Amino acid sequence: MVDSIRILIVDDHAVVRKGLAMVLRLEPGLEVIEEAENGREGLDAAQKLKPDIVLVDLIMPEMDGQEMALSLRRSNPEIKIMMLTGTEVDDRVYDLLAAGIEGYALKNIEPAELMRGIHAVVHGETYLHPDVMKKVLERMKPQPAPAVSLTQREMEVLEWMATPNTYKQIASQLGVGEETIRTHAKNILEKMHQPNRAQAVLAAMKNKLIKMSG
Repeated sequence: MVDSIRILIVDDHAVVRKGLAMVLRLEPGLEVIEEAENGREGLDAAQKLKPDIVLVDLIMPEMDGQEMALSLRRSNPEIKIMMLTGTEVDDRVYDLLAAGIEGYALKNIEPAELMRGIHAVVHGETYLHPDVMKKVLERMKPQPAPAVSLTQREMEVLEWMATPNTYKQIASQLGVGEETIRTHAKNILEKMHQPNRAQAVLAAMKNKLIKMSG
């Protein structure tokens, strides 16, 4: 039997926190192990309980989500983190992405999309909600395209990386094994000098290597 994904929810709004916990508990394979109402309590709970992933509200009292996420990244890098925010994306997203925070989603995300994001992050991928990606791209200034030499297959994989699909789903679409896609993705990151999938996709879109889908 596959172990459940253990989740910690950190949000100062009780209605949001309880509602999110209720939705997640309905999903097979997910286990909400604790809830916290501010960043300080969330950081303590994460360090004590060692969840697989922490869902963190960005704006909270005592210790906000950014400070908590960056502290947790330093103290427990093995714990995955997904930031949750309202409909507006501010400059903190850049610092969080640069620090290697694995996920960033809007609070109005559909449950199915949230589940997709959680599974992607827990399995070692970076998840950036499409709406968040669009907002980030809108605030970026175009730059000259870097000299990146990708093969035709790597370009095809890069375009798929710009979608919410996991590597397993991309492999199924292209009729190859998941490890093959991961190898292509690794080569793409190395050639583009990017630390993760989200950063590579953002750089590719900013420099017009690929277009935003939808």
